[in-house]
Amino acid sequence: MEMESQQESQKRRGMSKEELISEQTGSLGCIGWFIFIISGVFTLCLFPITIWFCLKIVQEYERAVIFRLGRITDRKAKGPGIFFVLPCTDSIVKVDLRTVSFDIPPQEILTKDSVTVSVDGVVYFRVNDPIASVANVTNADFATRLLAQTTLRNVLGTKNLAEVLSDREGIAHSMQSSLDDATDNWGIKVERVEIKDVKLPVQLQRAMAAEAEAAREARAKVIAAEGEMNASRALKEASLVIAESPSALQLRYLQTLNTIAAEKNSTIIFPLPMDIIAHFMRK
Repeated sequence: MEMESQQESQKRRGMSKEELISEQTGSLGCIGWFIFIISGVFTLCLFPITIWFCLKIVQEYERAVIFRLGRITDRKAKGPGIFFVLPCTDSIVKVDLRTVSFDIPPQEILTKDSVTVSVDGVVYFRVNDPIASVANVTNADFATRLLAQTTLRNVLGTKNLAEVLSDREGIAHSMQSSLDDATDNWGIKVERVEIKDVKLPVQLQRAMAAEAEAAREARAKVIAAEGEMNASRALKEASLVIAESPSALQLRYLQTLNTIAAEKNSTIIFPLPMDIIAHFMRK
């Protein structure tokens, strides 16, 4: 008996989703057909009254899963439009196919480098298999919400703080892939996952701000030092050019006097002409 049960379970694992649904939606049996016929006769006898219970309307964005004596009637859901059911033997469950979005509540998560952060997000999903969403899970919407919270914790637990702050798109794609694989048997298609906000502790924010300020100051000092070095090199090259041509120094002298006169100063100091100073420098 155990061997037969194992073979049957292995056979079920190898079956596709459509074959499993087909097995679940088997024939009603003799008693089922008898009850179905009695229900049909009863509906025909009370037709003016039962017509209001037999006609069902499904909107364009909805599908109806029909259970007849506890079994799903067809391999696919009904709708959209109007269709006929028996009030005594048939029951319907309407499934909304529109995209649903919900917020993931803020989760206190310990990252890989032992930093506690609060992260929240938003998930967009829809039902792509109405029969699986009704037959395989009690409440597909609630189950997807809970699974999104645990998936967010599991994914962020493998990341360090720098990756959480800089690689939000990669984290969102990883969450979407994990959620989509987990909810495939529920007939749910996860379309998009987004990380909304990452909140850090106040002390860590201050430490990161101090670190960023120190890095900016160090970078500013390096840039200032490079500027002074380039300026000194330019002055050295200019002095070599002036040393080769004394007239260039005289021209520079006149240029400086012109600049000083343009600034409307009340006092102008005239240095000694370079030709007089050159006479004493030769001696």
